[in-house]
Amino acid sequence: MRRFLTVVAVGLCLAAQPVLAATPAPSPAPVSAAVPLLPNAPPPTLEYAFSVQATLAPPVEAGNLDGGRRRFIQVTGGAAYGPMLSGTVLGGGGDWQTIRPGGLTDVEAHYFIKAADGTVIEVTNVGVRVASAEVTDKIARGEAVDPSAYYFRTTTRFGVVDGPLGWMRRAVFVARGIRKPDSVVIDFYVVR
Repeated sequence: MRRFLTVVAVGLCLAAQPVLAATPAPSPAPVSAAVPLLPNAPPPTLEYAFSVQATLAPPVEAGNLDGGRRRFIQVTGGAAYGPMLSGTVLGGGGDWQTIRPGGLTDVEAHYFIKAADGTVIEVTNVGVRVASAEVTDKIARGEAVDPSAYYFRTTTRFGVVDGPLGWMRRAVFVARGIRKPDSVVIDFYVVR
């Protein structure tokens, strides 16, 4: 019985091939002259919010894992300063990195800021750093590198209670990082 059903199924598939081959593939809809080729809304702008300078412990190397060199760099403290936020970076968080072939480094930092008013803000910063192999090696060894030699961008989410800083949960942030030998500086921007 099983063999009979298999033969019937194969026969039906073979019989349908000429019909399927004769059916033309749907063509994409033509672009109408009435469809604008520009955005419908004004482009977003960036507004500088604040910076973080976080001090860092030496990296902990985990070895090659999932196609890249895994590292953990503990955040030991630091400061937040700028027009929209000031406070202290609390020690104990860190940056989980995967240095991949071709100059790509995946970064995911997770730490806390204690604002000047006492509010504790959870920071999750995910992004990439892209550089030549030579620059990547220098950064990994903790050497000073000109920030124009690499691309270091992230997107950020803040966890914060309702109150004067609750607006941080309701906005999109992007950031640019500058890696220094024993610290990192992150400039945060609100997307407007």
